Amino acid sequence: MARKPIVGGNWKCNPGKVSEANALIKAWKDMSFDASKVDVVVCPTALHLGLVKDGVESLGAAVGAQNVSKTAMGAFTGEWAAEHLVDMAVPWTIIGHSERRSKYGETDEDVAVKVERCQQLGVKVILAIGELLEEREAGKTDEVNKRMLAACLPKITKWEDIVIAYEPVWAIGTGKVATPDQAEETHANIRSYLATAVSQEVADKVRIQYGGSVTPENCKDLMSKPNIDGFLVGGA
Repeated sequence: MARKPIVGGNWKCNPGKVSEANALIKAWKDMSFDASKVDVVVCPTALHLGLVKDGVESLGAAVGAQNVSKTAMGAFTGEWAAEHLVDMAVPWTIIGHSERRSKYGETDEDVAVKVERCQQLGVKVILAIGELLEEREAGKTDEVNKRMLAACLPKITKWEDIVIAYEPVWAIGTGKVATPDQAEETHANIRSYLATAVSQEVADKVRIQYGGSVTPENCKDLMSKPNIDGFLVGGA
């Protein structure tokens, strides 16, 4: 089944200045892509999101948040809710990035609650999963991915609003990268798991991105694989 590729750009905690964010948007104006053939989602910092939204959308891309609260409005200092994203017409958010899990203590259950809130409010989710180096070396890649997905599956009713981003943690920002065959094998296993746990239709339709030191040099080989539907890029 043909699936429309999707590429996400995660700015993480960069850049340091509004002027630099605007310079990025300006530089992209000379580059074009066919929005009918590929979806592009740019995820700036929370403070930059509203400032660069119009510029990103003028390129034919969409904006997304890098994270969202598991709570609604209320006394939750430092949070922003899915309702805020809806009000600002921000259609996407990343949930479950490994840096949120490892550095800020987000659990599989936290991720599932966030996914549920976004499903209820119509916010599209890039759901990040992936194993640590020691888990890869212990042969637990598929086990970890299944565990992370299993927490979220009962919360998902609108699969058209879900993209899965497989990011082997050991390859994020390290310069190391899974070979195209390694990435393809893991993506195929994720799809196989979804066929069993949800349905073959969902497995066939859901888009699965690869993230982990994707570069201009390796993206073509990765993208040639039948189960890789795009990338989530944090540094390029």
